[in-house]
Amino acid sequence: MGPFFNRDSQAATWHDTRVLDGDPVMTRAKIAGVVLVLLAFALAAGYRALEHRVGPPAVVSSPTTTPETTTTPEIAGPHAGLLYGRVTTDDGAMYEGRLRWGGDEEALWGNHFNGFRDENPWIAHAPPERRSIEVLGIEIAGWERQRDLGRPFMARFGDIARIEPRGRAIRLTLKSGAVFVLDRFSADDLADGLRVWDGTHGVVDLGERQIRTIEFLPTSRLGGGPYPLHGTVRTRQGDFTGFVQWDQEACVGSDALDGHTADGDLSLRFDTIRSIARRSRDSALVTLLQGREIVLSGTREVGSGNGGIYVDDPRYGRVLISWDAFERVDFSDGGAGPAYGDFPPGRPLTGSVLTRSGRRLAGRLVYDLDESETTETLDAPSQGVDYLIPFGLVASIVPTGLEERGVQRARVTLNSGEVLQLERAGDLGEGNAGLLIFLDGRQRPEYVPWTDVEQVDLDHPPELDPPMGRGDHR
Repeated sequence: MGPFFNRDSQAATWHDTRVLDGDPVMTRAKIAGVVLVLLAFALAAGYRALEHRVGPPAVVSSPTTTPETTTTPEIAGPHAGLLYGRVTTDDGAMYEGRLRWGGDEEALWGNHFNGFRDENPWIAHAPPERRSIEVLGIEIAGWERQRDLGRPFMARFGDIARIEPRGRAIRLTLKSGAVFVLDRFSADDLADGLRVWDGTHGVVDLGERQIRTIEFLPTSRLGGGPYPLHGTVRTRQGDFTGFVQWDQEACVGSDALDGHTADGDLSLRFDTIRSIARRSRDSALVTLLQGREIVLSGTREVGSGNGGIYVDDPRYGRVLISWDAFERVDFSDGGAGPAYGDFPPGRPLTGSVLTRSGRRLAGRLVYDLDESETTETLDAPSQGVDYLIPFGLVASIVPTGLEERGVQRARVTLNSGEVLQLERAGDLGEGNAGLLIFLDGRQRPEYVPWTDVEQVDLDHPPELDPPMGRGDHR
């Protein structure tokens, strides 16, 4: 199946294999000097240990050789698509290297960081929401209330500059400089902790409460690492090709697919698998590289409990395919994946809104009183496939479209010219809180309710196309 599978069969070897050059001969004077230096360092380390406020992080393993000094140049190598950064802990320790969330979850720049945002700076520009009680069509009571705009938050790691836990909040800064404050006690990826492959300390597991700052950096030269999963996923909706995240977690060849067989439990590395086909609601047919076929069942990963299969299809950004819509995935060589530098900073959304009364308002836009940058996504489903389309790929949105089998649809036209008929749900549904339009750079925007929107047209500088994958669509 190509070099993807051959190379990744060695992905479990993480340790640096470099050695230091040096003169093996030392004089007594040199030895004495070294001893004095070592004693000084030992005393300093003893004082620092007394000042630690929390216990040390869990060290999973240590390097077998002394590493080189860590640097962070951008590389165009076989592992440039893997997450990399510098983590500072609450007691001031610093670790730098390859990163993976929860130890075995998000590992690539195209994967999402998830959280919840319960503060919204745009809400002050929108009128209060009106509620009423009617009897026989006559309003007998009415009142206004402030809108509840707490929202789930998602951002690709390639778009993030740093993450800083602060008390009850998480401060997240994008490459563009935009800052989002997330609720630390709602569902978020930080709660699962972080694993760091540090050049000096080996593999280190850090708990949520130990982390002070995570600074993302271009992936430096790595001694080893896994290769991203890539393939074509076939559904009733069509085929999607790109980097794959199985069950919203497994995303590299060294990850395992678990299930039960007639002979007992079985765990298969993804880099040994050629294809996976949905066999029933609770089972899958797995074909290995050498052609052997195995039926797996009895676990969430190969049944209705599967959380969905992400595909970074460059036409749409990301799609999340439900188990019911999933038919088959054929794995292929996709290379290293996009590097950190392949994700340009987002820009403010700009364009125009045509209202149903015929007014056209142009300027900076805030969509759904929430999305304001080109890297943020338009989220809507269609036949079991959830589309998460960066606004940088969207040309226009028409809320009222066709009705298909009793399902209302909206028309979304991409910059490529492709037209998608998506369901009136998510960012296209009745829960859309409307749009803000800052005309001619004015401080106070115009507000247009979603029910008054006829069409949204977005400006599109060519450099805003986000790099979501390198596989060809089939």
